[in-house]
Amino acid sequence: RRASKHHARALASLSMSAFATLHHVPARAYKMSKRANDGSKKLRGALMTTRGAPGASFSEGEPPALISTTPEWDALKRHKEEIIDGTHLRELLNDEERNEALTAEYNGVYCDFARQRVVPETMEKLYDLANAAGLKDKINAMFEGEHINSTEDRAVLHVATRAPRDKVINVDGKNVVPQVWDVLDKIKDFTDKVRDGEWVGATGKPLTSVVAVGIGGSFLGPLFVHTSLRTCPEAAEGARGRQLRFLANVDPVDVARSLNGLDPETTLVVVVSKTFTTAETMLNARTVRTWITASLGKEAVKKHMVAVSTNLKLVSEFGIDPDNAFGFWDWVGGRYSVCSAVGMLPLSLQYGFDTMEKFLEGAWNIDEHFATAPFEKNLPVTLGMLSVWNVSFLGCSARAILPYTQALAKLAPHIQQVAMESNGKGVSIDGRPLPYDTGEIDFGEPGTNGQHSFYQLIHQGRTIPCDFIGIIKSQQSVYLKGEIVSNHDELMCNFFAQADALAVGKTDVELRSENVPTFLIPHKTFTGNRPSLSIMLPALNAYSTGQLLAIYEHRVAVQGFVWGLNSFDQWGVELGKVLASKVRVSMSQKRTTGELEGSSDGFNSSTTAMLNRYLKGKAQLKYAEAEDVFPCDLIDSDECRPPTSYV
Repeated sequence: RRASKHHARALASLSMSAFATLHHVPARAYKMSKRANDGSKKLRGALMTTRGAPGASFSEGEPPALISTTPEWDALKRHKEEIIDGTHLRELLNDEERNEALTAEYNGVYCDFARQRVVPETMEKLYDLANAAGLKDKINAMFEGEHINSTEDRAVLHVATRAPRDKVINVDGKNVVPQVWDVLDKIKDFTDKVRDGEWVGATGKPLTSVVAVGIGGSFLGPLFVHTSLRTCPEAAEGARGRQLRFLANVDPVDVARSLNGLDPETTLVVVVSKTFTTAETMLNARTVRTWITASLGKEAVKKHMVAVSTNLKLVSEFGIDPDNAFGFWDWVGGRYSVCSAVGMLPLSLQYGFDTMEKFLEGAWNIDEHFATAPFEKNLPVTLGMLSVWNVSFLGCSARAILPYTQALAKLAPHIQQVAMESNGKGVSIDGRPLPYDTGEIDFGEPGTNGQHSFYQLIHQGRTIPCDFIGIIKSQQSVYLKGEIVSNHDELMCNFFAQADALAVGKTDVELRSENVPTFLIPHKTFTGNRPSLSIMLPALNAYSTGQLLAIYEHRVAVQGFVWGLNSFDQWGVELGKVLASKVRVSMSQKRTTGELEGSSDGFNSSTTAMLNRYLKGKAQLKYAEAEDVFPCDLIDSDECRPPTSYV
């Protein structure tokens, strides 16, 4: 630790350019905030990959050690080879003392990880690794508003978006919680007016339908929460007579499906774009604006469209009243923004602010637990360290998220973005290529749908650790006379059985005892020893949905902190956008002139051939004769008539 502090002081004394040269990364990534009171502390918190592992020493000018160079990492590698490789979950699950030790519970959330390929000693070594990575200091730095997103020089404070009013969370010396509640109070006031019929549309009709236009984190998080609450009795009561839809994809099919059957007179549109420049979102927003103005006139935009954005100039130029813009901050990343106005505005319009406040309370409950609980009792830390174990030591490159409730159907797509955009990195926070694997390929489906889809592979193909999520009390109850169990009990029987099937498997000896033909034995053998963990919630409601969200968010952060990543930037999404701009310019030119792409247009021969096939297939579309031809609802013609079965 003393060596680590010495190294941090040495780094702080370097010029930015010298530091960038040392690490082969842009100086901009390491610009220290001039507003910070303690520059060396901020730099240390943002850049340190490993904090003072036992026996570690650094000479002046060396980068901090990667976690894979620490004794704790080596100890886990030896432990795997000497202990874990020689065990099978079939035997480990017979140890009741072990099984009991490998559970954790906090405020109704119960986690059983006895089906992970670990023993209590493994967990001790994983917590040692967390300490070697300086995990506690990094968690504290996040909650204290330090600029731990060093490549963008930003704090990471999505936790502040759900903090109670009386909490103090500082960014650059200023408490941001009052700002958060200014926006939340504005959301409550506005959504109450809309829901009570005080705020009406241009023709005086109540606005009972909401279309939220946004993409990425502006879509996946709110959709996950909406799907979770739709069949929750308490939340559904508040949504009676209302509907919420999401428009994300720039594909006109998504526009058609989102608007089909809606009446512009009773529809409110929420455009979510921090900068109000996101290409896909703004094209969709302009399309929906055309849908509204074609029926109600240009002045209707002020009554039928609101924004979640910080760019009030562009909001006003678009036609939305800046007073109807709801802000958020650069310390809230898109994939972590569902608790900000990004999610709270459309979801409060649907379910009411009081319901959504319970969602914030559930998330904050886990935030406090994450920030204060010792590692061995800390759910996000424990789950995060198990993921590090599975990826970096057991070589598992994917994770299946398997909620045994249809209400969590959109959890896996949301966590796909949260986890893969955060930890899908190949370099450390200080720009060095990593010699170990990070991140997971996340996917999933609700049970029992997934059982009839991809469970074949996870039982007898590749080893893919699984998260099973079960609900004790279903949102809906069905029990038919004469059936052995209720519908929900039937679902949960599979929840319990699948985890054991993966862990225990079925041997050739067992198959022979059942007189299975010899030629079928290889096909019916299950090797088992496939890790999973089980999470059980007492019920699925707004509060527990918030808890579940925060558990996964912080679990992802734990993995990134230990691997030495910046889990809060996403430079990997930029290159495709830049190249798409080039294609867009060329396509516009070719559409206007009626020409095809040539070798001088700058694309490789493969792309040129595909572009020309596309252009020739739609040669009748000429931008020189542009007119509004979408949505189809605006045009009464045989060429563009929408089906009536979208919804």
